[in-house]
Amino acid sequence: MHRKQRHTAKRIWERLQAEHGFTGGYTIIKDYVRERERRTLEIFVPLTHPPGHAQADFGEAVIVIAGVEQKAHFFVMDLPHSDACFVQAYPAATAEAWMDGHVRAFAFFGGVPQSVLYDNDRCLVSKIQPDGILEMNGESYRLAQGRARKAGDIT
Repeated sequence: MHRKQRHTAKRIWERLQAEHGFTGGYTIIKDYVRERERRTLEIFVPLTHPPGHAQADFGEAVIVIAGVEQKAHFFVMDLPHSDACFVQAYPAATAEAWMDGHVRAFAFFGGVPQSVLYDNDRCLVSKIQPDGILEMNGESYRLAQGRARKAGDIT
């Protein structure tokens, strides 16, 4: 909120007295406002990404092809250390599109990352166990295992 649109603790106290018959002291309002401002401060944690690791996910967007609006699903893989990014659109977020996206991304990057961080995408994860362990679908697991044996050195 813009600074000129915010009320000071004093102005809040005055309005509470005038509009709601508040009989409490100014200090309690001042302390509350100070604590609330302290709790709402934005805090940023710097992220660092070592070289050789990737992140992948599917997203969707409405696109127009030949004047017709339709939903496209897009596979995204990025290398956060170098900010390199690969995006490929597909008609559906299927296991086949997921596999093809990996193959194309690895070709685009010129190698296979040491690791790929995934979201809990339905193409990859068939079930999340009560203890939080992910059960990958068979096709995705075979791809992951095969790629792990061929890991390259890319950033």
